[in-house]
Amino acid sequence: MMDLFISAFVTLFVVIDPPGCAPIYASLTTGASAAQRRAMAIRATLIAGCILVFFAMFGEALLSFLHIDLDSFRIAGGIMLFMIAIDMVFEKRTERREQRAEKLIATPEVEDVSVFPMAMPMLAGPGSIASVMLLVAQNNGLDRAMVIFGALLLVLLLTLAALLSAGPLMRLIGNKGEAVITRLLGVLLAALAAQFVIDGLKASFPSLG
Repeated sequence: MMDLFISAFVTLFVVIDPPGCAPIYASLTTGASAAQRRAMAIRATLIAGCILVFFAMFGEALLSFLHIDLDSFRIAGGIMLFMIAIDMVFEKRTERREQRAEKLIATPEVEDVSVFPMAMPMLAGPGSIASVMLLVAQNNGLDRAMVIFGALLLVLLLTLAALLSAGPLMRLIGNKGEAVITRLLGVLLAALAAQFVIDGLKASFPSLG
């Protein structure tokens, strides 16, 4: 079970990327009061958590309804995660987040960013949704699902902590430190994504095993 917890934690931590979300959140909430920043951080994390739990619980049923084989979803999800990993390594993902943040910052009033873009797509984006669905789908049993939900809860708590301490955190690690962390997480995600694809191919084509 500990192996599953570590695997789920690493996967979700890398995909959700709390260190990468913190500077974006700090820039999005420039001009907001401390109470507003705290409320938006909590709300964003709760909404993202609800979205991810929903897809974790009902994602496989949704795939079945759409007549999509789980192994096909593994392959597609792995490819998608690999593309996200490439973006992280070459900082394209950060650039897109910053561009989205700049558009919102341009508005004169303090805007509630808890739902968009923080909860979706930054925290509960395609990568994290695909990851949590795959993790639950390939680990049958309530006990194993609870382990995955425990890992998700820990990642969300770390994300909330990162958002709440976004300002001091950025002063501590700086832009270069954040870039290094993002690249390292991208490499890890690429390896995890490759494993998803390999597992899907082996299940779809047993002769490959």
